[in-house]
Amino acid sequence: MSKPTAFPLDESKLPYEIPKDAVLREKIVKLGQMITDRIPAKNRPLTADDPEYWGLASIVTDEMADVALKMKVRKPMTLPEIVKATGRTAEELEPLLYQMSCVGLLEYNWENPRREKQYVLPMFVPGSAEFFNMNKQQIAEHPEVTAFFERMTFLPLEHITAMVPPGGAGIGMHVIPVEKAIETENQSLDIEHISHWLKKYEGKYAAGPCSCRMSRAAMGEGCGDNPDDWCIGVGDMADYLVETHKGHYVTYDEVMQILQKAEDNGFVHQITNIDGENKIFAICNCNVNVCNALRTSQLFNTPNMSRSAYVAKVEAENCVACGRCVEYCPAGAVKLGQKLCTKSGPIVYPRQELPDAVKWGPEKWAIDYRDKNRINCYDTGTAPCKTACPAHIAVQGYLKMAAQGRYRDALALIKKENPFPAVCGRICNRRCEDACTRGTVDQAVAIDAVKKFIAQQDLTAEHRYVPPVVQPSLQGPWQQKIAIIGGGPAGLSCAYFLALQGYKPTVFERNPHPGGMLRYGIPSFKLEKDVIDAEIEILQELGVEIRCGVDVGRDVTLADLRADGYKAFYVAIGCQGGRKAGVPGEDAEGIQTAVTLLRTVGDDEHYKMSGKTVVIGGGNVAIDAARVSLRCGADEVTMVCLEPRDGMPASDEEIAEAEEEGTAIRCGYGPKEFVTENGRVIAVVLKKCTSLYNAEGRFAPSYDENDTITLPCDHVVLSIGQCIEWGGLLDGEAVELGRGQGAVADPLTYQTAQPDVFVGGDVYTGPRFAIDAIAAGKQGAVSIHRFVQPNTSMTIGRNRREFFELDKGNLSIGEYDHTPRQQAAMDESIDTHRSFRDAHLTLTETQVRAETARCLGCGASVVDPNKCIGCGVCTTKCEFDAIHLHRDLPACSKMVKSEDKFKAILPYMAKREIKIRFAKKGK
Repeated sequence: MSKPTAFPLDESKLPYEIPKDAVLREKIVKLGQMITDRIPAKNRPLTADDPEYWGLASIVTDEMADVALKMKVRKPMTLPEIVKATGRTAEELEPLLYQMSCVGLLEYNWENPRREKQYVLPMFVPGSAEFFNMNKQQIAEHPEVTAFFERMTFLPLEHITAMVPPGGAGIGMHVIPVEKAIETENQSLDIEHISHWLKKYEGKYAAGPCSCRMSRAAMGEGCGDNPDDWCIGVGDMADYLVETHKGHYVTYDEVMQILQKAEDNGFVHQITNIDGENKIFAICNCNVNVCNALRTSQLFNTPNMSRSAYVAKVEAENCVACGRCVEYCPAGAVKLGQKLCTKSGPIVYPRQELPDAVKWGPEKWAIDYRDKNRINCYDTGTAPCKTACPAHIAVQGYLKMAAQGRYRDALALIKKENPFPAVCGRICNRRCEDACTRGTVDQAVAIDAVKKFIAQQDLTAEHRYVPPVVQPSLQGPWQQKIAIIGGGPAGLSCAYFLALQGYKPTVFERNPHPGGMLRYGIPSFKLEKDVIDAEIEILQELGVEIRCGVDVGRDVTLADLRADGYKAFYVAIGCQGGRKAGVPGEDAEGIQTAVTLLRTVGDDEHYKMSGKTVVIGGGNVAIDAARVSLRCGADEVTMVCLEPRDGMPASDEEIAEAEEEGTAIRCGYGPKEFVTENGRVIAVVLKKCTSLYNAEGRFAPSYDENDTITLPCDHVVLSIGQCIEWGGLLDGEAVELGRGQGAVADPLTYQTAQPDVFVGGDVYTGPRFAIDAIAAGKQGAVSIHRFVQPNTSMTIGRNRREFFELDKGNLSIGEYDHTPRQQAAMDESIDTHRSFRDAHLTLTETQVRAETARCLGCGASVVDPNKCIGCGVCTTKCEFDAIHLHRDLPACSKMVKSEDKFKAILPYMAKREIKIRFAKKGK
C-alpha cells in the first residue's frame, strides 16, 4: 500500500468548492478507474474523494461514460467499430462522440491507411484532464476540473518519478531546446529541433489556450500571462482543436512568431512524449510558475522526467555576472557566484542531490520549487557592485560592453533595471563604487562616470535607446487602465516597467512638469533639466501618458478614477514638504525649508537672495540649499549641523564642493531660537549638541542649553527633514499610515490595505535616493501586473532580488591593470562656483577604455548540471557568448510509447537499486 502523499490538495484554499456526490455513479467510477494510472485507484473502487471520480462526474454524463467504457484507453476506434461495440446507430453516436470530443473526454485523428476518422479515449495526462481545461466556459461552469488536472499530474507520479530514466519513459512531456542554442551542435538529432517537428507536420498547426495557465489561474495561482495561443497542436491534433472549438489554425509564420514571443518571455518549449519515436501532437510554451509538466521534475527534484539531452555550461572568462541567465532560468539551475579565486583556491559550488543512487521520498522534494527556483545568488556571494546597487544593475556587464565599444548594448543592459541612466550618472550616491572590490586595492572603478558616458547617447533623439515591449500575451496590448500618482523617479519607473510589459499607464503629476524631486529638488548645476526631459520622452515613446497639473485628491479622486475604469494605482508622491525646527521664531519672514527653496529655484533660477544665509542641516539636501543660496546672490552662507564633521550625512565630495564654493560649515550645534525684528529673521541662536542618540541607539539629540552662539542672518533655510503632504489623496481609502505618516504596505508587494493601491518611493521608505525609488518602481510594476491579471498570485515564483556580496577579505586577486582611476574634466567656460549650468564633462572614449580595464571582473554565473533541464532559455538572454548548451545527456532524447513505459522504467529501477545498495555499503 502506498504511503500518503506529502502534498495533499488543500481544498480549503481553493476559490471554489469541489462537488462530491453522496451517491456514486457506477459508470463514472468504472470509467475513472479504467483511465487512471494511479496504482491505489487502479486496484480498488473509487470514492467520492478520488479526483478520478469527481473530475469526471460533473462533465461526463452516464451516456458518455457508457460509450467510453466500450473503448480502450489510447486504442483508436472508427465510427463503425464503435457502432459494433455499443450496439447504437451511427446517427445517434456521431453527435454524442462530437459532444464527448468537445468537452475533452475524447480526441480523434485519421492515422490509418484509409485516413478514416477514428476516436481515441486518451489517458488523463497528457489527455482528457488537459482537454477539459482548454475551454474557458467549461472552467467557469465547472472549476473543479482545474483541481482535477492538478491532481492527475501529481498523484500517479509521486511514487515513480525517482525511477524514471533519462527521456521520461513515455510519461508526459519533455523539453525541446531553443533551436538557435543547438545550431552549432553537430551531434544533435533531428527530433531535438523544433524545425523538424514543424516540417513533419507542415501546414497543420493550430494554436490553443494553455490549460496550465487557465487552470492554475482558476485555482488562484495564476502567473499573469494571457493564456491564449501558447499551445500549438500539430497534425491531426490541429484539426481536432479547431473542430472542437479549442483552438484555431495558424500559419508557419504565426507559429514562429509564437515561439519567438515565448523565448522573449523566457518560456520553455516542450513537446508531448507519450507516442514513441518521431511522433508528437503538441508543442507547448511553458511558464514554470504554472506548468504542470515542468512541475513534475521540479517539485519531485527528478529532472529525468522532463530534461532535454543538453546541459548549459558557463565559460567563466566571458561571463560578467549580469544575471540575465539567472533571472530567466526556469529550473533555478543558474546562480550568481564569483570568478575570482579565494586565498585557498576556487570556490566549489554545491550540486542538487539526485535520486540516482539514494532513496527518494517527500523529504527530498521541493514543494516550494517555484520560489526556490528564483534564488539569485549562492550564499558565498557575487560581485559587490551588483549586490550593493538597490536596482541590482549589471554593472560588471555594462563595463565590459563599454570596454568593447558596445555602448548602445551597454545602455540597453542598464535600462533593463534603470530607465534613467543619464540622470543617475549625474546624481547617484554610488553605492556600487563604495562596495567595489577594486577599492580594496587602490580606488574603486569610476562606475558612475562610465555610466554617464554610456547614457550620453540617450540624450539625443537619433541615438536614444527605446527598449522593446516584452509582453506575456499574444493578444495585443493589455486593456487594463493603471494610474500612477506622482511623476517622480518611483512613479515614472513604475510606468516605464509597466509599459515594457504592454500596458499604457497614465501618470498624474500635480506640478507643471514631470520629474518630481529630480526636477524640483536637485539643482541644475548637478542635473540639467534637459537630461530629465530626454529620458522622460522615452517613456512617452513607449506609450506612457503624463498628465501634469492634476492634483489627485483635489482635482480628481481615486474613486473618480476607479469609476473611469482604472484598475490599480501606484502612489509615489514623495516627501514634498520640509520639516520645521519647532523652536521660537521659525515662522518669521526670511525662513523657509530647503524643499521650498529648491522647488522655487527649480522653477525660476533668477530667484534672488542677499545678505547672510544660514542653512540648518548636514545632509546632501542642505549642501544643495547652501550652494543654491550662493548662486542666488547670498553674500555669505553658513551650514550648521548637529553632527561632528566626520559624522555628517552629506557625502565627502559634496562637502568639499560646497566649501570650495565658499560655504562655511559649523558642526555640533542646533537651533535654539530665531531672533526677529519687525517680523523678519535677523539672527539664529544655536545651542551645543552634546549627543545624537539615546541609550537605545535612536536619534534623540541632547543639548547644553547654556552653551550658545548667535549668528546674524538675513535668510534661514531649514534642511532638517522632509514630510509627506497627502492632501485629500487618501480620503475615503483604507490605506493605513504609520511612522512619519508613511504608507503602510506589504514589504514584498507594496500593496496597501486598500487592495488596488500600491505605494513606492519616499512615501513608503521615507526620504532616500533616486536609485532606491527606481528599484521600488520596478517592483511596483511587478505587483500591479500580477494584481490586474485575473487570479494571479502576488508572490508565487516572484524574484525576491536578494544578492550577497562575496568576501572581499578572502580573495586572491592576482595580476590586474594598474591604471589609476580616471577623472572627468570640467567645462572651464562655466563658472563652477556661481553658475546654474552643470560644468562636469563626461569621460573621453580613451578614458572609458582605461577605466573599464580597471574592473577586476569579480562575478560569474554558475550552472548546477543536476538542475539544468537543457531548455536553452539562458543562451537567448546572454549577450556575452558566455553560456552554451552541450549534448551531455543523449539518452534524454529517447522517446518511448506510454504503453511501454515499464519496459524502460524497470531496468533503470533495477540498476538504481543496485547503486543504492552499494552506496549504503560504501558508508
